[in-house]
Amino acid sequence: MFLHGSYSILFVNGKFCKDPKLATANDFFFSGLRIPGNTSNPVGSFVTPANVEQIAGLNTLGISLARIDFAPNGLNPPHTHPRGTEFLIVLEGTLYVGFVTSNGDNNRLFTKVLNKGDVFVFPVGLIHFQLNVGHVNALAVAGLSSQNPGVITIANAVFGSNPSINPDVLAKAFQVDDKEVEYLQKQFWYNNN
Repeated sequence: MFLHGSYSILFVNGKFCKDPKLATANDFFFSGLRIPGNTSNPVGSFVTPANVEQIAGLNTLGISLARIDFAPNGLNPPHTHPRGTEFLIVLEGTLYVGFVTSNGDNNRLFTKVLNKGDVFVFPVGLIHFQLNVGHVNALAVAGLSSQNPGVITIANAVFGSNPSINPDVLAKAFQVDDKEVEYLQKQFWYNNN
């Protein structure tokens, strides 16, 4: 809690807690999920989040949503949510989805092909992905167990960090030549979020 003049200001999860008496319907509203995302990009997908950044009223409620649009063959690249479990509902199309367990579980891959109406759960913190395997656009909605689940796209973080990770580190980690790492680091790593 921070004191500001004669008022007490409370921040929870890094967000200002509005006095409930001053809340309006707009604090609990977001119209952005009805707008299709632009999938004309290198990965062929677009994620429209609906978290505490878009809906202030979600602060402290522990939930958020996202709309994910996919072009044919579009990919929501391998990523993780460090602060939230995700469940995905396919509204249109066919998606190949999966997640990888931790090192202690031998990095097991769990995958499934989902059709309209199917649901899949991605446990908190595990690397996961979705790929449109259909010949038409696909649409999914994700629910997350955090008002601010965060997202770390693996390729972007490893090969597109700023400043760059020393190529010797990545070459040894991925057991490839330094030149391959340097090539990957020079690529434009698109952020579909």
